[in-house]
Order: sequence, then structure tokens, then C-alpha cells
Amino acid sequence: MMITFPHLRVWLAVLVATVLTACASPIVTQVSNFNQWPSDATGSNFTFIKPRSSASQPPPELELATYQAYAEQELKKLGLQRAPPGQAARLLVELGWISQPQDRTYRQPIYDDRLVFYPPYRNAAGQVFPGYWAPSRFGPAYLGDRLVAYTVQFNQINLRILDNQGSPPGQPRAVFESHAVYEGQATLPTMAPYLVRAVFDSFPGQNGQVRHVKFDRETGAVIRK
Repeated sequence: MMITFPHLRVWLAVLVATVLTACASPIVTQVSNFNQWPSDATGSNFTFIKPRSSASQPPPELELATYQAYAEQELKKLGLQRAPPGQAARLLVELGWISQPQDRTYRQPIYDDRLVFYPPYRNAAGQVFPGYWAPSRFGPAYLGDRLVAYTVQFNQINLRILDNQGSPPGQPRAVFESHAVYEGQATLPTMAPYLVRAVFDSFPGQNGQVRHVKFDRETGAVIRK
């Protein structure tokens, strides 16, 4: 497939526009929310519990503590306080995550951009013009699609809040469950602050709702549009 210089300039313009769009595009997270949040929870204390995981692969302690610190900041904004060590807490907060590469595919259109030959011709005055090669006056010919594989980084923060009050001893009931997902090129340590904030955005939110929470890539502020 041949690309002429005019076509090359077009492709470069498209590439530059794509790069600029990517730089300006927001960080988009998808958040699911399930809750039966108690109306009297304001002012209650909470503590973190270790997320459920296999004994052979416990969560990294420092990484877990970092993400829990993000969650603690958001919980305090809600009027909740972390219980002192050794003190029983009403609310138990469980934070876990999934971070792994995932394969994706998309359909890419294929076009034939080769030059076509225009034969010699004679005009009404008898002048003869030689044949020449040039791009088709109809534009590149569409040939079909091909599947293109690529890899994205799948990052998900899972957060549950359990309530001891009004529950049988040792059987706290779930009052809030949320999952925030981001797919792109960034790793979880980079995206975790946004994912945790997305979980608590408009807390406790509408039960059973799945929505998108967007962040400005430069300022980190939630986009409310």
C-alpha cells in the first residue's frame, strides 16, 4: 500500500490530533453501588479489616495500607472516625483490589490507497496529454476490516462496609458495597486515588446504580458536567 505525501500529511495531522485528544481526555471510571446505609451512622467509628484473599497470596501490607489511607480520608469527610487501636468499632471497612493486564480486540478498517493510472487523452482542441499515476478521484477503496489485538491494564478497587450494630455477634451485615474500575495504560498505584474517590463520590449513592465518574486529568477534580 502506497501513501503519497499529501496523504502522509493527512495521516500526521490525524496522529497529532489523536495525541492531543488523549492528553486532554478525562480519567473515566465505572462505579457500581449497592447499599443499605443506616441513617444513624454519622459520627460512628470504623476500623479496617483485611480483605478476603488466599493464604498463599496475602495482600502486600504497604500497598494495602496506602489504599486504606485514601479510603480513610474519604470516610472522615463523611463524619466517620477511625477507632483507636484495641477499641471495638461499629463499622468494619474491607478494601481489596484487582489489577491485571487484559487482552482486547477492535476492528480496524483497511483501505487500498495505491495510485491508479489515468490513460492518455486528447482534448477537443486536439492536444494529447500523457497518462499519469495519481490517487483515485474516488478516494481510497474500502477493502474490509481486520481484528487488531491490544492489551489494557484492568484496575479495580472493591470496598465493603459492614455494620456491627443490630447484627448478631460476629456476623456484621453489609451496608455498603462498591466496585470502581478503570481500564487503560496506567497502573493501579497511579489510579488507586481516583478509584477510591470514585467509590465515595455522592456517597452512599443510589442502590443498584452503575455510573461513570470522570476526573480532570490535570487538576484531579471530579467533572460534574
